Amino acid sequence: MKIKDIQEEIIDEFGIFDSWMDKYEYIIELGKNVPKINEDDKVDENIIKGCQSKVWLHAKKSNGLVQFYADSDALITKGIISLLLRVLSNQKPSDIIQANLDFIDKIGLRQHLSVNRANGLNNMIKKIKFYAIGYNNK
Repeated sequence: MKIKDIQEEIIDEFGIFDSWMDKYEYIIELGKNVPKINEDDKVDENIIKGCQSKVWLHAKKSNGLVQFYADSDALITKGIISLLLRVLSNQKPSDIIQANLDFIDKIGLRQHLSVNRANGLNNMIKKIKFYAIGYNNK
């Protein structure tokens, strides 16, 4: 599925909820399905710097597509990274690099995060795109 289509799917899903409490609960629920990082990959170099909580992110490329794996010690953060991975995992590196992640603002996520969590979100996106840039040249 294309990045744009996955984003539209997420926007539709979040449109069902009336309140941000319901949306936060849904984000936490999504975090339970994040593609889990191997314990061996929970190393310092895979920690996303600048996040309020610990977030580990690892990637590998297979058949021209990048797969991401993650974990966090905070439920809401795990849900946020799971949304990003849902959109960007199993995509071509060039598509990840060029992706405009407008679903984040369309569902109102960025506006409902603390400054620290919003910075963490930006750092998650940067790290994902950094992996894609590295795999794009291979």
